[in-house]
Amino acid sequence: MNKRVTFDNRVLPYLLVTPQIVITVVFFLWPAGQAVWQSLLRQNPFGTSVRFVWFQNFEKLIGDEIYYDAILVTFEFGLLVAFASMAIALFLAVMADRVIKAATAYKTLLIWPYAVAPAVAGVLWLFMFAPTVGIVAYALDSFGYLWNFRVNGGEAMALVVFAATWKQISYNFLFFLAGLQSIPRSLIEAAAIDGAGPTRRFWTIVFPLLSPTTFFLLVVNIVYAFFDTFGIIHAVTAGGPYNATTTMVYKVFNDGFIGQDLGSSAAQSVVLMVIVVTLTVVQFRFIERRVHY
Repeated sequence: MNKRVTFDNRVLPYLLVTPQIVITVVFFLWPAGQAVWQSLLRQNPFGTSVRFVWFQNFEKLIGDEIYYDAILVTFEFGLLVAFASMAIALFLAVMADRVIKAATAYKTLLIWPYAVAPAVAGVLWLFMFAPTVGIVAYALDSFGYLWNFRVNGGEAMALVVFAATWKQISYNFLFFLAGLQSIPRSLIEAAAIDGAGPTRRFWTIVFPLLSPTTFFLLVVNIVYAFFDTFGIIHAVTAGGPYNATTTMVYKVFNDGFIGQDLGSSAAQSVVLMVIVVTLTVVQFRFIERRVHY
């Protein structure tokens, strides 16, 4: 006969979850509610007059071609950063998992970039690719390629993608390495005995077992690319040239804090929140089916 474990204290579970509920309400639900309410208002830059305009701020976005360009730039930037950072991190994790000598030092060096702030990471890459004093720009010029991301939108996008990817590789590396070390060695050894080569073992055994980690990192990296890369873009290109690197989150900042159009900025933040939530739901609804736990 199986004994059922019971917990008589009915108050303690609520006390344990209260801090998380308070954090969620204060730092997510309350700001989200304020953004929704602000998106229904229109006020002058001085804050002396406020009018309730219903959905006029959203209607204004529908006819804004610059906003549509920001959406396209955001999706392009997000996909490039997410897949590039995950692919590079997975490769480095596989290589680090095989290292025997000086493994700790090698892994520590790969983790270090995660401690760098986004704005600092952007400035580091800005110094390397600066058209006049950057060492990479100088090397490209010696090969006959004139690099100037300040006037070339494609180069500007490439630069912020490089910086954002480099910043996120360490985070992905940690999880991929932990996932690789949790895979039983007996499975890989059995496949090797059966004649499977390293590539076949990776795609048929290792990668399927890493699917939970890969799915988690996919969700995290999409959110990172949509929100946490603001500091990199602001430090490197400030959304330019000609809005080539203006993502949705940067346009929220630019219209709200620079243009002082708080109603439109709030409406954009609501749309951005809906898009990210929708993408997350789609990932859990369709992509999670391929995950093997």
